[in-house]
Amino acid sequence: MALEPDTSEGSPEDSGQAQAVDTVQASDREVPEEDLGDTSDGEGLISVDSRDDDSAIGDLTLPRSTSSVRSSVYDYVEEDGRTYHRYKEGSYVMPNDEREQERLDMQHHLWHMTLHDQLFLAPITDNPQHALDIGTGTGIWAIDFANKYPSAQVIGSDLSPIQPEFVPPNCQFEVEDAEDEWTYSQQFDFIHGRLMISCFKDPSYVFEQAFKSLAPGGYFEMQDTDFPMKAVDDTLMGTDLWSWNQYIIEGSAKAGRPWTRVKEYKKWMQEIGFVDVEEKVLQWPLNTWPRDKHLKTLGLWFCHDLCEGLSSTRAVLTRGLGWSVDKAEAFLVNVRKDVRNRKVHAYVELRIVYGRKPPST
Repeated sequence: MALEPDTSEGSPEDSGQAQAVDTVQASDREVPEEDLGDTSDGEGLISVDSRDDDSAIGDLTLPRSTSSVRSSVYDYVEEDGRTYHRYKEGSYVMPNDEREQERLDMQHHLWHMTLHDQLFLAPITDNPQHALDIGTGTGIWAIDFANKYPSAQVIGSDLSPIQPEFVPPNCQFEVEDAEDEWTYSQQFDFIHGRLMISCFKDPSYVFEQAFKSLAPGGYFEMQDTDFPMKAVDDTLMGTDLWSWNQYIIEGSAKAGRPWTRVKEYKKWMQEIGFVDVEEKVLQWPLNTWPRDKHLKTLGLWFCHDLCEGLSSTRAVLTRGLGWSVDKAEAFLVNVRKDVRNRKVHAYVELRIVYGRKPPST
């Protein structure tokens, strides 16, 4: 993928980019034809916006809240001011508190925009009967799928019981560890997993369990972010953001759950026996540096998601590298400055990989 370097001289403060959960507003003037960019999907050339004011965003705003009605029953442990799952304690490094749930719901919307209002890319049947969402988090994907496909009985599984109490009648949630042997009595027409990059010691084993649990002809899809970040030029090198990438790689490896294996998803699916395996590669820009309006919008949302999500990665630094909480927090302050800096032309690569279980012969 060829990408053009930025010529912007503007500072992060001048970019019009939000530094908090509240709204981001830009002017309404039209985008010049030459700044429309070359793609809205990140599949080809990403052009850098040479202006300082993010006018292509128009009247887009970030939501003030994505909270929803949730169960009052939580099972958690507290560590350094954040809460984490108690079941299989320590298996998953990210928190499960209300702050993280808000971020996960916002992240769901970011994925929805990225896939142009689609929940998945696999060409599943029009009337699936059984579907499974592993690592369901707040359950928002499972709920949306259940509403879209009333024919399906949908199960969302997670280590944390943080899902809403009131859900569609064809949707249910279970506290499960996807790394255990799967013992479902039914076979699934579709199994979905998203952002599992930090979850598993052996992702290929989870893929094997998915293969065994699919009905013949059923699909398995993984949507994830590749790591470390990439850039269109050398603006990422030497930053605290790049140092964070390296520390996360080191800390996650020491914890036995490396963040660097997403590139292996397609190969693992093929080796396990999936057929018609497809991989689509997209990008989330670090912030609003691209010219293209769609990519600029994704960058706006991802910037907010990452700035908030950095706090959720603190445990990788404290548990994996032995840092103190104060050291980690002081470091993350500087990382956030890089995330908001439109002169850093970085992006995260997304990989959506799906495959089909062969039909019975």
